[in-house]
Amino acid sequence: MSGSRVIFVYNANSGAINAALDSAHKILSPKTYNCALCNLTHGIFNEKEEWLRFRESVDKLSNLSFEFLHKDEFEKNYKSKWLPKYSYPIILTTNQGQEIEVLASSLELSECKETKDLISLIESRLKEHNIEL
Repeated sequence: MSGSRVIFVYNANSGAINAALDSAHKILSPKTYNCALCNLTHGIFNEKEEWLRFRESVDKLSNLSFEFLHKDEFEKNYKSKWLPKYSYPIILTTNQGQEIEVLASSLELSECKETKDLISLIESRLKEHNIEL
């Protein structure tokens, strides 16, 4: 299905101060940092190399688009009385009709131990949704 979008919603708020606080939290108390998605895609200061290569390959080789949002940005951009309450982090997808569906829940993301696990989860879920990479 072309024209699909995958929306990654981090369990963090946007802004430079929040980013600095998140980085400090990752350094000082990494086990209590509450965004599994961020842990899988980013190190303390930068995007993880394995994730960056995957993301760039999807961008170059498919019609699929990735959108990355913090939870405050997602709630602002997609505000609707019909939108369910989500537990963050979460990965969502939209189809050509723009309906939003859960691609991977926060629980499923927390079960991923490494970046390669996240990539495998995304690839298998996209296949289940008939979305080609």
